[in-house]
Amino acid sequence: MKFRLSKQGLLLSAAQVAVTALMLPSMANAATDPFFEYTDSTPLADIAPGTILKSRTISVYIAGIKTQMQATQLVYRSTDAQLRPASNVTTIFTPDCAKASCANKNKVISYQSFYDSLNPEDGPSRAYAGGKRLPDLLPAVETILFGKYVKQGYTVVISDTEGQKANFAAGPEYGYNTLDAIRATFNAPQLGLSPDAKVVMMGYSGGAIATEWAAELAPTYAPDLKPNLIGAAFGGTLVSPEHNLPYVEGTPIWGGVMPMAVLGVSRAYDIDIQKYLTPRGLEVFEKMKKASIAYVLGQYTKVTWKDLVKPEYQDRAKIKEYVEAVNKVIMGTGGTPEIPLQIGQGTGGIWELTKPSPVWGAGDGVMLAGDVRTLARQYCAKGVPVQHKEWGSSHFVTMVSWLPWATAWIDDRFAGKAAPQNCSSIAAGNSLAPIVYKP
Repeated sequence: MKFRLSKQGLLLSAAQVAVTALMLPSMANAATDPFFEYTDSTPLADIAPGTILKSRTISVYIAGIKTQMQATQLVYRSTDAQLRPASNVTTIFTPDCAKASCANKNKVISYQSFYDSLNPEDGPSRAYAGGKRLPDLLPAVETILFGKYVKQGYTVVISDTEGQKANFAAGPEYGYNTLDAIRATFNAPQLGLSPDAKVVMMGYSGGAIATEWAAELAPTYAPDLKPNLIGAAFGGTLVSPEHNLPYVEGTPIWGGVMPMAVLGVSRAYDIDIQKYLTPRGLEVFEKMKKASIAYVLGQYTKVTWKDLVKPEYQDRAKIKEYVEAVNKVIMGTGGTPEIPLQIGQGTGGIWELTKPSPVWGAGDGVMLAGDVRTLARQYCAKGVPVQHKEWGSSHFVTMVSWLPWATAWIDDRFAGKAAPQNCSSIAAGNSLAPIVYKP
């Protein structure tokens, strides 16, 4: 596969393909690939995180079309949101040293996808192995986004960050899967990475969930990666899902993200959410339990929390297990990053028909800018070098501005330049205090 567009052309094409992909009719469902399942007799609890369980080389498919590119896929041991052993999958692009320079091989991009789904079959590893479904077009868009690094011979790691149960919005699980994919990449002898290879993590939207959580969990969960991790760049970030639910519910484009997040977090923390639901809520649950965001955007324009739950649960703070779970997915509660951060966020949500929240302020249509500012300030106060920037555009459009800003910052990290920070100029944001349970 060749990347010949100009930088501006790449960005505009990515945005156009993303929007177009969401409008296409459903493609045929793909059969489950047994490669992704761990079936060996050794209990995962007896295997260290990051250990490779299976590996293979694939011909890479982009939007269902076979290319001349090849990649390595690894099944590896990881951890779920409740700290239980789990297996997961990653796809790794490496330069062919027989055909091209390998000068950048030990520069590693951990790219976290925004595939956002409640269906494990929508993971990017399935798409690259030959998926022919509508959600498989989203990794095709992202190949344009990280294509610069593939072309330049970097090692690029793209994981199924939501895990093999597709626990959408369960941030800590995204983080564990991301860190263990990086470990597995170092543990794969066929990739030939130097033990001191440097890694920068990057991701937008759903990919920002994984990137940020990996950065904050790394010091405690993966201290062995400290010599390797040198930065994380992310944009369009879901900081506190409980804040975002009232911001997006009932909105023309993003309304379906509210029930998606509730289902994903409930599944990750074993909450039987159905017992709280109205008949309408059960109907939405059934339709959405394996839905990709590709089938959700613009489809739930009038669905609100009150439509979904019984009268006694209109106040989410009255559901103890929900409160306990949603507090665990507030960013900044898992630790403090030890690497420089670059954080971008849009504020023009009205472009995508989402009005500012009367409580939490403006966002990009789905993510709240005030939450992002508070997270950045929290890390600044703990000595983390943070470069933060806001654009007055919406979620999709901000991606077009974020990418060149992020890639320039990433290039500087690999060049060994000092990380910039603008902590003193970041405006105050929203409180990120946990929800208080109301018996």
